[in-house]
Amino acid sequence: MILPTVNEVRALHERYAPSQEVLDLVLTHCEIVCDLAAQLVARTALPIDGDLVRVGALLHDIGVYRLYDQDGRLDHRNYIRHGVLGYEILREEGFPEPLRRFCSCHTGVGLTRHDIREQKLDIPEADYVAGTVEEQLVMYADKFHSKTTPPTFLTADSFAARMERFGADKVQAFGVLRAQFGEPDLTSARARYGHALI
Repeated sequence: MILPTVNEVRALHERYAPSQEVLDLVLTHCEIVCDLAAQLVARTALPIDGDLVRVGALLHDIGVYRLYDQDGRLDHRNYIRHGVLGYEILREEGFPEPLRRFCSCHTGVGLTRHDIREQKLDIPEADYVAGTVEEQLVMYADKFHSKTTPPTFLTADSFAARMERFGADKVQAFGVLRAQFGEPDLTSARARYGHALI
C-alpha cells in the first residue's frame, strides 16, 4: 500500500476544512495524536508499522469537517457520526480500506453493533472496533487530547473516569490498551501547544 505524504494529508485537510479556524483545530489535534502515537510506537516492543500509524493519526478526524455548517458551527448532536463521515471522505478520495478504518474505528474504545442498538446511535449498525495494533494505537493516542473549547490534554485517569458512564466494559477495554501501550508523556506537547491538562 502506498501511503500519502504528510503534505498530501495536509492538503486533504485544507480541501475539506470549512474555515482556517476549524482547520487549525482539527489538524492540530491530528498532529498531536500523531506525535503521541509516535512516542508510544518508539517505546513498544510490538511489531508496529510506524508510517501507517503516522498517516492514520493524521487522517483519523477528517470527518469532523462535515459536521460544520456554513456559519462555522459544529453539529454536536451528530458528532458520533464523524468517524463514518471520515470513512466516506477517504473512500470518495480513493484511499484504501486500511486507511479508511482509522476514521471509522477510533471512537471511544470502539463501538459495537450492541452499543449502537442500545444507545440508539445514528450511524449504520456495524462493529467499529480497532482490529490491528496500528488502529488500536491511534485510537488510544487519541484519548489523550480533546478538541473541546479550549482544547485540552487528558491524563489516562481522566479519560478512564469519562468512560465510566459507558459501562465497566469500556473502562476495562481502555485499561487493556493502557497496559499494552503505556502512557505518553504529555509534558513537551503541553509546552508546545499550551493546552491545559485535565
